Amino acid sequence: MTAQSPQRSVPGEHPEWLWGEPDPKRSYDAIVIGGGGHGLATAYYLAKNHGLTNIAILEKGWLAGGNMARNTTIIRSNYLWDESAAIYEHALQLWEQLPAELDYDFLFSQRGVLNLAHSLQDVRDSVRRVEANRLNGVDAEFLTPEEVAKICPIVNISPDVRYPVLGATFQPRAGIAKHDHVAWAFARACDAMGVDIIQNCEVTGFVKDGDRVTGVETTRGRILSDTVGMVAAGHSSVLAQKAGVRLPVQSHPLQALVSELYEPVHPTVVMSNYVHVYVSQAHKGELVMGAGVDQYNGYGQRGSFHVIEHQMAAALELFPIFSRAHLLRTWGGIVDVCPDASPIIGATPVEGLYVNAGWGTGGFKATPAAGWVMAHAMATGEAHELGAPFGLERFSTGHLIDEHGAAGVAH
Repeated sequence: MTAQSPQRSVPGEHPEWLWGEPDPKRSYDAIVIGGGGHGLATAYYLAKNHGLTNIAILEKGWLAGGNMARNTTIIRSNYLWDESAAIYEHALQLWEQLPAELDYDFLFSQRGVLNLAHSLQDVRDSVRRVEANRLNGVDAEFLTPEEVAKICPIVNISPDVRYPVLGATFQPRAGIAKHDHVAWAFARACDAMGVDIIQNCEVTGFVKDGDRVTGVETTRGRILSDTVGMVAAGHSSVLAQKAGVRLPVQSHPLQALVSELYEPVHPTVVMSNYVHVYVSQAHKGELVMGAGVDQYNGYGQRGSFHVIEHQMAAALELFPIFSRAHLLRTWGGIVDVCPDASPIIGATPVEGLYVNAGWGTGGFKATPAAGWVMAHAMATGEAHELGAPFGLERFSTGHLIDEHGAAGVAH
């Protein structure tokens, strides 16, 4: 079903809804498979930047019901390597203008992100990343434990703990946003520009003419297009295989949890790789906590109990004030991870077929830039300068962008 607007109606044929429920047309200029944040952003920038409006977004379930609704909403750009910092910084700059551009308040809150350091090597790596960030024009600074406490007084900086806080990187422009509101904002804008958002429409196969894609088979019939983008997150490898493309990705469950509602006590976002937890407080008041991926491969939207247990122990070590907090619910997403912990975005060996995948645990924060770069590739047939380093060919040339641990905890 479509979502009713919490703000104002949409000019057009269905003013009482954020977006309509069209039946699929026989053909489109472009098809985007996946109605999550990246798929919506791709369609939005295809229309806005490239003037393509005869577009269909095909979503097998409901809009933004996958990873878009199953993440911890952290937005930052303080990555180590030049290529990663460039695309995530572009995303952050887009985040800063999107509420006004989309005319929708999706609660983008630039409250800053702290990445804690707990060992001497951690401190060295953190200082290195701060200096690399500054060279790339990304706001970053290294803080002492006392400075950490000034920004987030509830963090335990006592030296008498298992992993004492020795400092932290801090990105002031980083923050969080309300994930479902982001999806609704993009969906409303896409619909207003004429994009067809088609839910409950699963892609079951691809129509090909030799080595070129000419359309897709779906549960609602065959839909033709010479330009198809796969933006399916955790199911990317399964979908690509239907087109005869093998992607170098593995899918893992990634779980998170929230507490019941509390008064505002946590002013920023805190991430720790050593004790492995990241914590923020949502606008309504619940504490939002995440950790690392489950090590097994799978497509279940749930996680393992031992990860939650470890996560809670880590949170209590950093935040003793949370000792009486009550867990409200947990959930899991499906993240697709590449061997170098960096995404794939661009063309595939099948002409006219493009892929946006492998973002691992960092997909939400990349949403607008991923859509921008993917739209450029689909519209022009050429890689955007920000996306060129993340092409599939790097796995044969060896030009990997290894972000394992370089950018901090899973996020």
